[in-house]
Amino acid sequence: MPITLPRLTVLSSTLLLIGLCALPPALHAADASSQAQPARNKATAKKSSKKAQPKKKVAPEDQGEFVNFNEWKEVGRFIDEMVERNQFSRSDLNALFAQTRYLDTAIQLIKPAPSNKPKNWAAYRARFVEPVRINAGVEFWNSYGVALARAEAQYGVPMEIIVGIIGVETVYGRNTGNFRAMDAITTLAFDYPDTPNREARMAFFRGELENTLLLAREAGIDPLSLRGSYAGAIGWPQFMPGSIREYAVDFDGDGKIDLRNSPVDAIGSVAHYLAVHGWQRGEPVAFPVTVSAENRQWEGMLNQGLEAKYTEEQLRAAGITVPALPAGMRFGLVDLQNGTGPTEYWIATNNFYAITQYNRSYFYAMSVAELGRAVASARNH
Repeated sequence: MPITLPRLTVLSSTLLLIGLCALPPALHAADASSQAQPARNKATAKKSSKKAQPKKKVAPEDQGEFVNFNEWKEVGRFIDEMVERNQFSRSDLNALFAQTRYLDTAIQLIKPAPSNKPKNWAAYRARFVEPVRINAGVEFWNSYGVALARAEAQYGVPMEIIVGIIGVETVYGRNTGNFRAMDAITTLAFDYPDTPNREARMAFFRGELENTLLLAREAGIDPLSLRGSYAGAIGWPQFMPGSIREYAVDFDGDGKIDLRNSPVDAIGSVAHYLAVHGWQRGEPVAFPVTVSAENRQWEGMLNQGLEAKYTEEQLRAAGITVPALPAGMRFGLVDLQNGTGPTEYWIATNNFYAITQYNRSYFYAMSVAELGRAVASARNH
């Protein structure tokens, strides 16, 4: 069956970006890995927000290793840039980096998996489409159905996709991470592990370090109070600091954005992120297909970037057997490898690829869609 999703009517809402406000000590990296409530719904949202706060699993804090980052030449150049470009106080930054720790755990966790280890979609799927997440997803949907429906109406992103993302990312707020974002992001910005894309990844994390400092200044909080994943991703939806500044929205209408403590802000922010990154209202996500063993032109359609570019006629001519498809759409060919077992093949729409902008992984995007569908099915039964 294709993964298809429903559509609702449009409600109005406004956007207010003020920063995170008072985040308590405790933020999504795509490395493996982003509005205001109508007055008549505001009371409902506040009530449900108190009702279904999850019990968070807080891992022991990794204190990191003391190093004097102020003695690192690249850190010094970064400080120079921050002073010149963003008018930060040099003494304040020196004091901050003197308290920032080197996090070897972040280095180890962000290293890519061994290339000789076969990919296994079935094993990956089983980690996310499983009873704990499905049951928690039903509870989350029941508690925040009004906000989910409003996000779908406003942004065109189906409720089950929003539910799928928040479930895959943090099990609905239970596992948001306990690393200090400053420690993780600084470590990765200046000592990313030796990989072919090392320079590009360090540039990315230096940008996120700048965004961390700007985000903290805008919100009036201590940067060292921000906690999240080993890559610096924050809150229920695991947004990187740059994504918080650019895509997060005040969806509960309380005048601030708080992705750590407001599930409603997380719902609206996920939907806004996907809408900005190409989600098409009312379109499906993906369809299972079979490929020909004789006509193997389809092999040339694999690994052609994260976009839908082929017509139905091109797919059929390349040896792909497809179901009845919506007219006029384009697709990409996705292979989900299963170790030594048979590979699954799907054709993906632009909505599938919009999910990969959250995390650039076929496995991730498909697990989001399938978890959302499983939660919807469990809820209906």
